[in-house]
Amino acid sequence: MNKTLLDKLKQVTIEEESILNGSRIEKSLYTQKNQFEVESNKVLDAENLITVRTHTRFIDFPNHKHDYVEMMYVVQGSIHHVIDEKEVILNAGEILLLNQHSWHAIKKAEKDDIAINFIILPSFFDVVYDMIGYDNIIAKFLVDILKRNSNSGEYLLFQVADILQIQNLVENMIQSLYEKEDDHKKNQITMGLLFMYLVRYVNRTTKGTTKRFEELLVETTLDYIDHNYKNATLLEISSRLKQPDYALSKLVKQQTGKTFKDLLQSRRFYRAEELLMDTDLSIDDIIYVVGYESHSYFFRRFKEKHGITPSQYRKKRK
Repeated sequence: MNKTLLDKLKQVTIEEESILNGSRIEKSLYTQKNQFEVESNKVLDAENLITVRTHTRFIDFPNHKHDYVEMMYVVQGSIHHVIDEKEVILNAGEILLLNQHSWHAIKKAEKDDIAINFIILPSFFDVVYDMIGYDNIIAKFLVDILKRNSNSGEYLLFQVADILQIQNLVENMIQSLYEKEDDHKKNQITMGLLFMYLVRYVNRTTKGTTKRFEELLVETTLDYIDHNYKNATLLEISSRLKQPDYALSKLVKQQTGKTFKDLLQSRRFYRAEELLMDTDLSIDDIIYVVGYESHSYFFRRFKEKHGITPSQYRKKRK
């Protein structure tokens, strides 16, 4: 990359200055939604279909997705993404393409880790799609974007740092967009040429899928119940996840077929059964340890399930 452009990309932004002075990521700069979904109208001018911005350094960027397609290119250094708890490392010269449904976090980048985010609305790819043909991994990726017929996260990682033509095309686009050259058709054609080269290097391409945010919310809730069954409450986990309690409750019911309360009681009941078999704790102590507030409720439920009392169950199993 030419030195003049690289020097511009290295400059500390106003947001980064604030972070260096002790501030955290200001969510309102990116979205007005409860979920951390970066909105295109926050980072892209209304008349444009594509733009670029440098990735925010000096801080962990929290788990998020976008309502647009993101393509990240690393100019120098490396960027560490976390996708479904798996680390995906993007090194200099490599490209990561994420669709609108991909949730990911990014570990703190240092001063010399320079990456460019391409912010792209799906309609930008109309010309690109025609240029690259139909029967290839990128075309299939774009089909889902253009048809909007999928709500699952998907990403493509291109390890093409040594392919000079690809590096030149990316640099040309960065230069054009960073300098705000008003040439929409040129940018579409350049992107099409870039993807035509990427198609050639399918052996350098890794395809991955990400879980839907809703699935992650429910998984986190189930894990919370599993580890905090004694004192777990819907209100607490909703607050942790920054979700309305009624919305989280509905989501849990939809995906598990059970309410939060049912899942919590089942976990407590299962733990009580384990303690009856594996310890000499008194029944009263077990009821307390697992979080039941009502002795009569526990005894009633136990007899409904096993047809005998907890004491009889312990004696029988031992």
